[in-house]
Amino acid sequence: MMPAPRSSLANFLTSLQSEGRITFTRAEAIAALGITEAAFLKAAARLQKRRTLFNPRHGFYVAVPPQFMNWEAPPPAWYIDSLMQHEGRPYYVGLLKAAELHGASHHAVTAFQVVTDRQLRKIRAGRSWITFHFRKDLESIRDGIVNHKTDTGSMKVSGPELTALDLLRYMHVAGGIDAVATVMTDLAERIDGQKLAAMAVHFERACGQRLGYLFDRLGYGERANPLYDGLFENGPVPWVALEPEPRKVAKSESEPVERNERWRVAVQRYPEVDE
Repeated sequence: MMPAPRSSLANFLTSLQSEGRITFTRAEAIAALGITEAAFLKAAARLQKRRTLFNPRHGFYVAVPPQFMNWEAPPPAWYIDSLMQHEGRPYYVGLLKAAELHGASHHAVTAFQVVTDRQLRKIRAGRSWITFHFRKDLESIRDGIVNHKTDTGSMKVSGPELTALDLLRYMHVAGGIDAVATVMTDLAERIDGQKLAAMAVHFERACGQRLGYLFDRLGYGERANPLYDGLFENGPVPWVALEPEPRKVAKSESEPVERNERWRVAVQRYPEVDE
């Protein structure tokens, strides 16, 4: 329902929030208020200085409830779905943030990590950052995405199986193998082995090998059996390193501490898990 025209943008925000909404577009506000674009931009700038309005993307605005004024923005979960609709992009909240939502995080997650099919600039969102990570074929992994309720509606989040595979695929933004192994100590309990195997076909084979190795090492080998069957149904596969080496760094010539024959993973050092 469109709020009735008001005499000021501040009143428009109050009316909007009384209807349970906190997001709107510039065009929507201009139409509701019956003002010019210049007048809207001037009023919006004043409210942004007062920390009652947040502008994460061109033409998209978020009303800041009083309890979040010191943060300069409400939690990203409150508006990420509306933001991505405004961007016109499919998405899901993933990686460490998804793991946290599934109850598998040993540390506070400072970045709100989103996977989408276009390269997007990160957003400073009050005390945190919204970071975007690229995956071209989001449609192929649609079955691994679930709806998660928020205080203002819902948002799309990777399920446990998709989250686990993503953590290996985007290891460089997940904090490295130690952070991934630490998260997996809790996340593995929530993973369905058959669903994991079905989702793994949409990932690079190396992700499945590394994840399978971690499952075995952490004591969840049985849950990885369907994954193993899928990866090795046609026989042995090439060896991979547990930790991918950066492109600009020369390959290590030291002998691995382990060459895991089951998953064909070479381990340069064992992951350290935080208690």
